[in-house]
Amino acid sequence: MADGVLARYRALPAPERQAIIRTASSDLRAQLATVEAEMAMDRSPGGLAAVLTHGKEMQARHLDIIDRIYQRIARGERIRAMVTMPPRAGKSRRTSRWGPAWYLRRQPDHRFMLASYAAHLADDHGRWIRNTITEHAPTLGINLKYGSQAANRFDIDGHEGGMVTAGVGGPLTGRGAHVACVDDPFKGSEDAGSPTQRDRVWDWWQSVLLTRLEPQGSVLLVNTRWDDDDLSGRLLKEEPDDWIVIDLPAIALTDDDPLGRQPGEALWPERYNEDDYARIRKSVGERVWWALYQQQPRPLEGGVWQWSWITSNRCSPVAFQGVDLTRILVAIDPSGGAGTANDETGIVAAGRTSEGELYLLDDKSGRHGANAWGVEACRLAIDLNADGLVVETNFGGDMTRQVLIQAWQELERTGRTAGKPMPRIIEVNAKQGKRLRAEPIAQLYEQGRVHHVGEFDTLERQMVTWIPGMDSPDRMDAAVHALTELADPSQAGLGTQHYSDQRLRGRR
Repeated sequence: MADGVLARYRALPAPERQAIIRTASSDLRAQLATVEAEMAMDRSPGGLAAVLTHGKEMQARHLDIIDRIYQRIARGERIRAMVTMPPRAGKSRRTSRWGPAWYLRRQPDHRFMLASYAAHLADDHGRWIRNTITEHAPTLGINLKYGSQAANRFDIDGHEGGMVTAGVGGPLTGRGAHVACVDDPFKGSEDAGSPTQRDRVWDWWQSVLLTRLEPQGSVLLVNTRWDDDDLSGRLLKEEPDDWIVIDLPAIALTDDDPLGRQPGEALWPERYNEDDYARIRKSVGERVWWALYQQQPRPLEGGVWQWSWITSNRCSPVAFQGVDLTRILVAIDPSGGAGTANDETGIVAAGRTSEGELYLLDDKSGRHGANAWGVEACRLAIDLNADGLVVETNFGGDMTRQVLIQAWQELERTGRTAGKPMPRIIEVNAKQGKRLRAEPIAQLYEQGRVHHVGEFDTLERQMVTWIPGMDSPDRMDAAVHALTELADPSQAGLGTQHYSDQRLRGRR
């Protein structure tokens, strides 16, 4: 067929094209079938997938939303789109495989950047796209450049475009990108629940990914929600007006659902209907259900702590000036070590009045090295005139005691102890489970006996989002250690042994 005839055919509505195909000769029908396949591949990532898999690739209305985002980007719009949806909904195949393959076919002179929580996962997507282009090169009309065909970086032959993949937090080398896609920046709840890891992802987002974008580059973030302060949550707080947000919970919650669902309707009933999701909800529990499936991470009602127990009994710094404390402790929960997900050192100070009221005074937790945490804890003890240092020794043994002694001696040599005696070191070997240690303290909060002097955002968020079975954060553990020591009346004066230097004189 002549080019002009083909152009007119392509411009016809689908019913008219189908009528022509029905009356065409066998030879012409074969040519038109090829044209129809090309038109489908041009239309969307889903169309490309249908052609190359002969209709086997799953299609769904919620995947069409991702297709439409890619279509807008390919037309030259500068898009920042965020799509949140539950697991097993086909988001990664459409977003991180068919989408990039389709885009590079449409825009072979553009660069595509893909990142996921782990480099090997992003590389797997890159390998799949590379192999798809190689296998279907004649059909796609593009091929890979010789010598540039690695899974994590490849170029399109005869064009300026190509692809690079990386793990979130890793480098993104090479030229800039016209499209950056981030598919699940967090591995799971433990990853997203770590303030340190959330900050790392945020720093990488700002200092690495965004700096690689072309001036009119587009960003697509597709993920499941794990935490109110995960990447999606922070972006919505920092720049809410910059993002197109497509929120797709497993079960529709509102009348303005992007798919037009009524509340209670499932996202993809052909795969998971309402009964399926009811069973999943029962299996995974409420916190995972609301975060991972409904895209609404929230503190779990019925967890160990509740917000109202903290907020209702908070003490302002001004009101605290009239409080007399009989004891002050600084508690330390050392990091689990390099490479652990929870790599903060918890350093929390608390005090007790003669009436048994408990006050959380300060939180100096953070990513401190072996020597730095000792100095930080001792400086806090000096500032607050603490009489004891409570330290968990489960993993450090004598080393934790030695770190504190050396830190105090260093401060003493430089005159920063102001002549004060070193606080007694109280070693805690937490043999009990975390729930058994946390629940009695949570009960004191419920009774209104614990008062936070000011606000401690990170610590408080950790408390109200922690449920048994989760890895407990070091800040929270440190607070539990300090309050446990202070809450036990037998610990006044450190058990039956009172201080011989009378350091508690003047405290009732």
